[in-house]
Amino acid sequence: MAAAPGAARSRFVVVGGGIAGVTCAEKLAMEFPSEDIFLMTASPVLKAVTNFRQVSKTLEEFDVEEQPSSLLEKRYPNIKVIQSGVKQLRSDEHKIFTEDGKEYMYEKLCLCAGAKPKLIFEGNPYVLGIRDTDSAQAFQKNLAQAERIVVVGNGGIALELVYEIQGCEVIWAIKDKAIGNTFFDAGAAEFLIPKLSAEKREAPIQCKRTKYTMEGSEEKERPIAASDKLGSALGPDWHEGLSLKGTKEFSHKVHIEILCEVKKIYLQQEFLQLQQTSLAFPKEEKNVESDEVLWPVYVELTNGKIYGCNFIVSATGVVPNVTPFLAGNNFALGEDGGLKVDKHMHTSLPDIYAAGDICTASWEPSPVWHQMRLWTQARQMGWYAAKCMAADTLGESIDLDFSFELFAHVTKFFNYKVVVLGKYNAQGLGLDHELMLRCTKGQEYVKVVMQSGRMMGAVLIGDTDLEETFENLILNQMDLSAYGEDLLNPDIDIEDYFD
Repeated sequence: MAAAPGAARSRFVVVGGGIAGVTCAEKLAMEFPSEDIFLMTASPVLKAVTNFRQVSKTLEEFDVEEQPSSLLEKRYPNIKVIQSGVKQLRSDEHKIFTEDGKEYMYEKLCLCAGAKPKLIFEGNPYVLGIRDTDSAQAFQKNLAQAERIVVVGNGGIALELVYEIQGCEVIWAIKDKAIGNTFFDAGAAEFLIPKLSAEKREAPIQCKRTKYTMEGSEEKERPIAASDKLGSALGPDWHEGLSLKGTKEFSHKVHIEILCEVKKIYLQQEFLQLQQTSLAFPKEEKNVESDEVLWPVYVELTNGKIYGCNFIVSATGVVPNVTPFLAGNNFALGEDGGLKVDKHMHTSLPDIYAAGDICTASWEPSPVWHQMRLWTQARQMGWYAAKCMAADTLGESIDLDFSFELFAHVTKFFNYKVVVLGKYNAQGLGLDHELMLRCTKGQEYVKVVMQSGRMMGAVLIGDTDLEETFENLILNQMDLSAYGEDLLNPDIDIEDYFD
């Protein structure tokens, strides 16, 4: 296959300057020190993993830093960063065309272009999507003048945002019964909620261990909005160093509207023509007052309530950024819109791999692993995709990486350490499971998911020091029926049982 004049060629090309892409390029650069690795990115800065620490077999902690591409090129002289977006992929010709009019030929390609925020309404100047550091900064500018905002969404970013905002009224609209459904159940939400209004430290009260079974719940699919604003995803500490303070002098004022979504957004003029009443910020007394203030924008919720605000934050998750690669290429896509990859991170097209938020894991997963679009998985997938590309090139076989044995994630919410393991929300277990809880108010919350006497998942909030023990119990699937309630008895040192 002859290269067209002016087409640069490389054995390995990686698209995307986020965690998955950078990790993949670094690993390839180490495996093939004499090959040039092309890394294409639309952004002038790359996301690099720093201070990496393996906490346990499957749990890892690291910081994410934005760095200029020159730093990466200095560390790995065989990485060439190409700063341009992708315009077109011609998979049958093994060619990529970039926005700046150049073309590149590859032998093996890894697509790590991430995901973009799903916005509740496109093109409305009062709706801000938050998913990356750039949007967080825009948000900060707006917040400085804000007296009230509406936050829509119930994942990690919405949760942290609401907790960090001070001096601004927050109406928080969530589609679930309880906050933080991505990571928690209603019990964990109840444990965390006091922090939203905490000015004083509460004295810890031991609450008893309980056991309960689940009510059924069906997840509804929500329509996906498209957005062209890209940026790498935020991690758990994205708000550090940003001053999230509104105009008012109080600390937290959060009102949560549950089981609802945004039905309509009105600009001030449209709202006045409606001749409807909007609501004041709800006070302790139950009678609902109408609002005297005129707001720039109004939100009508599906529960019939209308609130005015300065602006709306859409923190409703992400959608894989596949658009630039689809035209003319017959990729198999997952239900969530991502590029389907097999257990060697290979897409349905020859010599094309994918990793991170853009891909959908389509192999038969371990019973206690599932995909979630998180930085930890982006790093693991990028690293493993590079290993698979290397193995393929050298004609070697490779086993599925151990990091896909058990879902494990450590983060921080409301200043508590939070560890989630396995099927921590009983994902996919149907009604055939039970939960055991141990909770000390203001201090720790421990929940385990049991099925047929075996531990399938756990949520640990606070400094419980149970993560390694529980990780082992989930991985080795030991029958724990004999321990019954004592599994979570704080007076029994469970680690001693299972060392």
